[in-house]
Amino acid sequence: MKRIQVFVALALAGGLSAQVASQANSGYQTQQQRQSVAKGLADPARDERQKPRELIKAMGLEPGMSVADVGTGIGYMLPFLSRRVGPSGRVIAEDIFDDFLASAKQRAQNQNLENVTFVKGTDTDPKLPEGALDIVLALDVYHHFDYPDKMLAAIHKALKPGGKLVVVEYYKRSTAMANGRALTHIRLDMADVIKEIEGNHFHLLMEREHIPDSQYMLVLRKN
Repeated sequence: MKRIQVFVALALAGGLSAQVASQANSGYQTQQQRQSVAKGLADPARDERQKPRELIKAMGLEPGMSVADVGTGIGYMLPFLSRRVGPSGRVIAEDIFDDFLASAKQRAQNQNLENVTFVKGTDTDPKLPEGALDIVLALDVYHHFDYPDKMLAAIHKALKPGGKLVVVEYYKRSTAMANGRALTHIRLDMADVIKEIEGNHFHLLMEREHIPDSQYMLVLRKN
C-alpha cells in the first residue's frame, strides 16, 4: 500500500495524465485493425465527402509554405498539400504507426511528390522541427490525441510566429458518424475542443461547417 501511495504522489507531482482517447484508439491496436481502417481512408469516394480542395483553400495554404499533416495515416491529403505548396514548399507527413507511414510513403512515391518528408511521432509529440511550419493540419485526428496538452505544446513549438493549427473534426452528435458512433468515439464537441486548444496558447480565427451535420473546421493561430 505504501509503494502505491508513493507512486501516486510521484505521478501527481510529475504532472502525469491518463490517456483520454482510449475509446477512439481501440480500433487501431493491431495491424489487422489498421488495415481495415486503411480501406476506408483509401476509398475513392472520399474526395467528394472530404472536399480536400475546398479544405486547402479554406485553411489558407499557399505556394512556398511549409505544412505538416499530423496523423497522416495512408497519406490521403499528401497529393493535395504537396501540389498546393509547390516545389518551393515543404510537406511533413507524421504518424505514430510504421505501417501507416509505409503506405503514405508509397502513395507519395507513386505520385512523385518530391517535396514530402516523413516523421514518426509518438502519442505525446509529433516530432516536428521547431519553429519551421506555417500550418499544421490535424484532419480527423484530434479525437485520437491521448495527451492533447502535450501534443498541442509540441505543435505550438513547431509553428512559426503567427503560424496556424487547422483542425477538422467530427461533431459529437448522433448524425456525425455512421450508427451514432460519434457519441462514444468522439471525446469533445466543438465548443469544448475550442476551449481546450485555446487553453494551450492558441487563438481561434475561424470556425465553419466542413461536412454538413458531420464535421467542422477550426483555424487557430499560435499566440
